[in-house]
Amino acid sequence: MFKKILVANRGEIALRVQRACREMGVTAVMVYSEADRDAKYVKLAEEAVCIGPAPSPLSYLNMPAIISAAEVTDAEAIHPGYGFLSENADFAERVEKSGFQFIGPTPESIRIMGDKVSAKQAMMKAGVPCVPGSEGELPDDPIIIKRIAKSIGYPVIIKAAGGGGGRGMRVVHTEAAVINAVQMTKAEAGAAFGNPAVYMEKYLQNPRHIEIQILADKHRNAVYLGERDCSMQRRHQKVIEEAPAPGIPRKLIERIGERCVAACKKIGYRGAGTFEFLYENGEFYFIEMNTRVQVEHPVTELITGVDIVKTQIMVAAGEKLPFTQRQIQLRGHAIECRINAEDPYKFTPSPGRITTWHPPGGPGVRVDSHAYTNYFVPPNYDSMIGKIIVHGDTREEALGRMRTALLETVIEGISTNIPLHRELMVDARFQEGGTNIHYLEEWLAQHKR
Repeated sequence: MFKKILVANRGEIALRVQRACREMGVTAVMVYSEADRDAKYVKLAEEAVCIGPAPSPLSYLNMPAIISAAEVTDAEAIHPGYGFLSENADFAERVEKSGFQFIGPTPESIRIMGDKVSAKQAMMKAGVPCVPGSEGELPDDPIIIKRIAKSIGYPVIIKAAGGGGGRGMRVVHTEAAVINAVQMTKAEAGAAFGNPAVYMEKYLQNPRHIEIQILADKHRNAVYLGERDCSMQRRHQKVIEEAPAPGIPRKLIERIGERCVAACKKIGYRGAGTFEFLYENGEFYFIEMNTRVQVEHPVTELITGVDIVKTQIMVAAGEKLPFTQRQIQLRGHAIECRINAEDPYKFTPSPGRITTWHPPGGPGVRVDSHAYTNYFVPPNYDSMIGKIIVHGDTREEALGRMRTALLETVIEGISTNIPLHRELMVDARFQEGGTNIHYLEEWLAQHKR
């Protein structure tokens, strides 16, 4: 096991990894920007290194600064968290060439899965079902593009091969609009991701967003930890996640989970990863794989009892998975609400000083957050300041616990999206379960403030 790990991230995930390290008897070196000097995990750190000013390119995206911090503190490994450099194959490569262990997949796996075209091709070879679409990158020839779209059937969606986070997508309903849509998406993709390649898929009308969590080690062992339903989203950004997914037969989940495990073994995957699917009319369609720990990993931890972050560290150190697929048992239901520093209905960011911070408690309630009373939420980064996660024996019990937890939570000095979450928890359609990926945006359109 490592003696010292550098945590190359910020916010609640930095604190989450720090806690996992402490429990394992490992020293966690925290890096921080000047804007995060007063963060909880920095104050709690045994060692902390400032890696630059507030802007991300000068700090959390500054590869030389992070690797230098690992060198001067004699760290042995680097945990990238999520976001920032977590899915950057060049960073993973530089980390390992510098003599450190990257706590994540190999650079090769990150490259394959980071490009949506190569990821889809790899999954098709591994027998994982994919959304009908172009076999690879779209060509420049307008005639061929129209022919591909016609064979798929409208509506289609144009996607950036190097995209992510809901960016670089355009839905097309008619042949007259398809060429212009492809050209615009290419231009956007080139500017945003440095890769103008785009591909085309069938646009599913009312799918759910279902993902399968996997863990794999260096010894070709892999397991899946059930599924999560992440369909409650706005502009492709998840707002509420839960596990397991309401109303999907276990046999279907087992079948797709086994295919994900087989795919991991086929590509030699290691570490934590998430296969993301659209689910419609009883069928799963692969859309992408995230080669890192997910924001919503706690819901899976609560229903399986598996500590995903600790397991990431163990397999990076060369250890075998400490459990088999047969030992993974799902228990109860978990729900997570992302708490953002923003207007609950206009979604404008609300940075500033938190004058009151009173998190919820009670049976089955978990709060992952780096915030505290008098903490200043900087304007430089993502607006998420924490997550409230609850667990119950049934979905109904979990919903009741989340309603109570949200009512108990008091955050003053800034605006948060807690009022929105409180409304959604009593929404009749959400309480039924099984809402599709468009439901929240339609709900927001009907409940304009």
